[in-house]
Amino acid sequence: MTVLVTGATGSVGRHVVDRLVAAGVGVRVLTRTPAAAGFHAGVEVFEGDLEQPETVHAALEGAESLYLFPVPQTAREVVAAAKEAGVRRIVVLSSSSVLDTSGDNHSGEHHRAVERAVEESGLEWTFVRPDEFASNVLWKWAHSIRTESVVRAPYGNAPRVLIHEADVAAVAATALLEDGHAGEAYVVTGPEAITQADQVKAIAEAGGRPISFEEISPDQAREFMGRVMPAPVVEMVLGYLADACVNPPVPVDTVERITGRPALTFARWAADHAADFAPLPVAVAA
Repeated sequence: MTVLVTGATGSVGRHVVDRLVAAGVGVRVLTRTPAAAGFHAGVEVFEGDLEQPETVHAALEGAESLYLFPVPQTAREVVAAAKEAGVRRIVVLSSSSVLDTSGDNHSGEHHRAVERAVEESGLEWTFVRPDEFASNVLWKWAHSIRTESVVRAPYGNAPRVLIHEADVAAVAATALLEDGHAGEAYVVTGPEAITQADQVKAIAEAGGRPISFEEISPDQAREFMGRVMPAPVVEMVLGYLADACVNPPVPVDTVERITGRPALTFARWAADHAADFAPLPVAVAA
């Protein structure tokens, strides 16, 4: 079996590659920067870009399965090229946001377009729909933790079922490697609902130093978050947090059911990423 992994340099994609290599199958990756990819020896590296479907054909030739990173603008062209090349199985990195059918969910519409393109292709498909990634706390909090040892956020008591990116990859790799997952849409969560304040405590424990949590208003958060992310995404995140205070999310057992082992805790994720929250080195004057 030969599997093509797109989005291979991403946080999930690299774990997918590792699992496929460990399983002994042929692995190809598609990347815009092959020289900087840094994959295992034996992994075939192809230069290409999902936003330019004409660059994907060479990597698809001879591949039987495809791990598809979601790029809705060109999903139909990429899927058509995969079908023409003889790919028979596609596993899509999607999102649980597709379950929100209000039409106002930016992420849901983004991922639903990719799912629809794959589903309508007639190929064997599996959708992996992670809930909120634990890694989201990196862009939200890493800078203030590294520079001030503090997190400022609204809804400190809002629980989330944060998922380790390695668990998303484990489910995706299983669906790529094994039969029996065709036509399935797997929602993936972490094993526990953990509040934002307790997430900060876990990061502090993993790093071995105190980190404080300061509650701020949603309007203050909207201003801070708007500096680094689009307004629709800001509103989506704040909406999730507000709703979680009233309707706490419930973990699902997808990771254990599909992979045979329990999902990784947020504490484990914090330990794996402790270096990302380490204090920035202090500049020494010459």
